[in-house]
Amino acid sequence: MATYAYEAMNASGKPQKGTIDASSSDDAIQKLRGDGLYPTDVREQKGGSAAKPNVAAAAKKKKKKGGGLNLSFGGVPLKRMCLFTRQLSTLQDAGLPLLRSLQILESQQKAGKLKNILETVCEDVQGGNTLSDAFARHPKAFDRLYTKMVKAGEIGGVLDVILQRLADFMEKGQRLRRRIKGALIYPVVVIGIAVAIVTGIMYFVIPKFQEIFNDFNVKLPALTLWLVAASKWIAGTASPDQRVPGVAWIIVSPFLLFFLLKVIRKTEFGRAAFDWIILKIPVIGTLVEKTTVARFTRTLGTLVAAGVPILEAITITKETSGNWVFEKALGSVHDSIKEGETFAGPLRKAKVCDAIVVNMIDVGEETGDLDVMLMKIADNYDEEVDVAVASLLSLLEPFMVVILGGIVGTIVLALFLPLVSMIESVSGQKGGK
Repeated sequence: MATYAYEAMNASGKPQKGTIDASSSDDAIQKLRGDGLYPTDVREQKGGSAAKPNVAAAAKKKKKKGGGLNLSFGGVPLKRMCLFTRQLSTLQDAGLPLLRSLQILESQQKAGKLKNILETVCEDVQGGNTLSDAFARHPKAFDRLYTKMVKAGEIGGVLDVILQRLADFMEKGQRLRRRIKGALIYPVVVIGIAVAIVTGIMYFVIPKFQEIFNDFNVKLPALTLWLVAASKWIAGTASPDQRVPGVAWIIVSPFLLFFLLKVIRKTEFGRAAFDWIILKIPVIGTLVEKTTVARFTRTLGTLVAAGVPILEAITITKETSGNWVFEKALGSVHDSIKEGETFAGPLRKAKVCDAIVVNMIDVGEETGDLDVMLMKIADNYDEEVDVAVASLLSLLEPFMVVILGGIVGTIVLALFLPLVSMIESVSGQKGGK
C-alpha cells in the first residue's frame, strides 16, 4: 500500500486536499469516487514528498526554459471547441483525473488561442479553482451556457455525462450551421460571378459599341442611352465631377452593406426591426423561424437535462437565441414561471412558434419530461430546417435564372436596337445609289 496525495472536488463543487492509502493511483481514484469526491490530481508520496512531480509545474518550468512566445488573435473556432469538448468528455469517461485530462489536451493543441486558454485553465484548476470558474474567465471560448452546464455537472458529480451532452449539443448545432451555410454558398457564388461578368461587359464591351455607334452617327434609343450612361458611370467617365468609378462601389457595396447591418443591429430598435422584418420575408422567414426554434429548444432542453435551474436556463437560452422576437417571448416565459405560471401560456400568446411546439411544451410540463420534449422538438425542427433549405434553393434557382436572363436580355436588346437602325441606314444608302 502506498500513500497518495490528492486534490478533488466534493459534491458542492468545492476543492479538497488530503492523502489516501491505496495500491495504485487507479485504486486511489476509485476510493475517492466512492467517498463522493471527484479527483482532479492524484500523486504518490514517499517520505513526505511527492515522488511524481506535479505535471503542471513541470510543464510550467518547461515553458519558462523555452522562453518562446505564443501569440494568438481572435476567438476559438467552433469546430475546435466541439473537438475539445468531445475529447474532454472521453477522457473523463475513461476515469482520468480532471487536471491530467486538461494537461493532455493542452499539450496536443497547436499554438493559438485555445492552447493559451487551456494553459491558464490548467493553472487555475491546479490552484484549487473549479473547472467552471476556470472556464468562466474566458467567455470568448466558453460562453455562459458552457460554464453553467459544467458547473451543474460538478455539483451533481456527473461531469463526464454533462460534457458528453454538451459535446452532442455543440456538434448538432455545428451541423445545422454547416447545412445552412452550404445551402447558401451556391446562390452567393452564382450571383457573385454574374455580377462580375455583367460589370466586365459594362466596363470593357459597351464602350466599344459606343464608338461604333458614334462612327455611324446613329440615333440611339432611350434603352441604349441608359445602358451607355450606366457603362460610363461604372468606368468613372460619366462626368468630370465623378471621382470614384462605379466599379469601385460595386466591389465595396457588399462590405458596406454588411457593416451597415452590423451597426443597425447594435441598437435595440434596429435589431428588433431587422429581426422582425426577417421573420416576415416569405420562405426566408420560415427558415429563420425553424432554425431559431431548433436552437432555443435544444439549448433549453440540454440545460434542463443538465440540472440547471429553470429560470437560469431560460435566461441563458434567451441570451443565445439569436433573434430579438424570440428573446422577448422567452423573457415573458421567464416572468411567467417566476410568478408561478406555466411555460406554454406566454409562448402561445407571443405567437412566435407553431401550435405543435407550444402543445408539446405544455405536455412536457404536465408530465415532468420538459427536457425530453424539448429535445424531440429540436430533432424534429432540425429535419424541417433541411426541408426549408431545400425549398429555398428550389425557389432561388428559377428566381436567379429569371433575374440574370432579364439582365442579359436587356443588354442584348439595348445593343441590338441601334444595329437595326444602322442596317436600315446602310440599306437605304445602297438603294439610293
